Amino acid sequence: MFFRSTTQSLSMQVSLLLFLVCPLIGVFAGGGFYSLKYMEREVEKRMQKDIELIARAIRGPLEYALEHGRSGSLGQTVTSVFHFGEVYGAYVYDKEGKRIASSGDRDLMVAHDKFDELASEGARKGTYKGSGERQVYSYFVPLADSVGRNIGLLQLVRERNDFHAYIQRVRNQILGVMILILFPLLGVVVYGHHRVIGRHLGRLVESMAHIEGGAHDHRPVPSGPRELRQLAEGMKTMLDSIERVGLEIELKRKEQERLERQLHQSQKMAAIGQLAAGVAHELGTPLSVISGKAQRMLRKEDLPTHVVKVFHETRDAVQRMERIVRQLLDFGRDNQLRLRPVAIDDMVECVVAQISDEVHAQSIQLTIRGSRPAPVHCFDRVRMEQALVNLLRNAFHATGSGGKVRVGWFDDGRYLGLFVADNGSGIPKKQYTKVFEPFYTTKMVGKGTGLGLAIAQAAASDHGGRIEVAESELGGALFTILFGKGENTMRTPDPSTLVLVSPKGDG
Repeated sequence: MFFRSTTQSLSMQVSLLLFLVCPLIGVFAGGGFYSLKYMEREVEKRMQKDIELIARAIRGPLEYALEHGRSGSLGQTVTSVFHFGEVYGAYVYDKEGKRIASSGDRDLMVAHDKFDELASEGARKGTYKGSGERQVYSYFVPLADSVGRNIGLLQLVRERNDFHAYIQRVRNQILGVMILILFPLLGVVVYGHHRVIGRHLGRLVESMAHIEGGAHDHRPVPSGPRELRQLAEGMKTMLDSIERVGLEIELKRKEQERLERQLHQSQKMAAIGQLAAGVAHELGTPLSVISGKAQRMLRKEDLPTHVVKVFHETRDAVQRMERIVRQLLDFGRDNQLRLRPVAIDDMVECVVAQISDEVHAQSIQLTIRGSRPAPVHCFDRVRMEQALVNLLRNAFHATGSGGKVRVGWFDDGRYLGLFVADNGSGIPKKQYTKVFEPFYTTKMVGKGTGLGLAIAQAAASDHGGRIEVAESELGGALFTILFGKGENTMRTPDPSTLVLVSPKGDG
């Protein structure tokens, strides 16, 4: 755990030095150590071999001089050993172990008690011996006469410290080489890390810092080795995905808020509709009583003129209230559709006939537009006529006396439509969606209830269509009821709400 936490706190550069360069140095040092040990053994063997070669070179002359009793030649031969520069002592013993010729340090001569053992073996032998702080290597060669009898012993000596001094020089040289290699190696690793990895990782870290600081549109620029470029590309893809998901979440959140507001509004409108239906039902009977009594009073012939005028105004007010009550009942009632095939032109002309009195009273220039023969479509005729009447009356109020209003139909292959256009003041675009809300009106107080367009929209929606509002070519507003045809049908009415009626009207 400690090693893991320590590793996580290190930078990549230090980690490379710690886990790559240091093991390499360790391997290199271990290899050098074992190489030195091996070389030390080989050098020591070589130096011992040199002693053996010297002994072999002087053995013949020594045996000849010793066999023929030439002590002068014997001394010269022993002294000549030092010309090789490899020997620190040379000693010749006769067969009784007496030194008869020597050259070098006397302390290094063989002890007498060892002579018989060395001479009797009859073979060359090398051995180490300590003398104080000195370690020497002695090489013994038996001397024989011409018939092979042992006549003496040759001892050549060399200090072992010479071996060690040479090895130590080699060690120091190798250590110096390792140090000279180590520092450039560290520099190469540090520079290589910065050049190949460090600076590119630094850019990625800077990019992440920018993003953390709020620059969410910032994206890292791919650079460096393939793996780092792939990392940068992966970061870009991840950030793009996060941004895209964030936008989708925001859109869904707004859509959810809109649906929640719509649901709340629908619930509120449903409650208002139930309340309006109850109030309208309770007001219907008293209004009928008032209208009936006012009508009976008008039948009297002796009424003063101002009283007659009051009763006429009362009846007009009651009729207006009855019309409002009917609209409230229509708005709050869950009406079932009574569908039957209806000729569009016949329905439009019937609607125009219903409001002809209002057209003449306000001097409205009402025209009918539509191709003939007109299309036939399945409608609940009463509700569609009511929707058209509401749209026409809304147009009459918008144009005022002497205005121009156009009503008609069209069939463009995709949609079947009914339209009402006027030359009034029009509707601001920001109010296009509000005009269909229940009880929303732009008319003065006492001139409208704000239910006409809401009832028309409900009728169109129940038939699987919709109402659109736009600018009219006459200069005012244009209301269009659209019904989809074939695969473009906007919405199929709920079958549970449909009551099919035969063309004869007896369904």
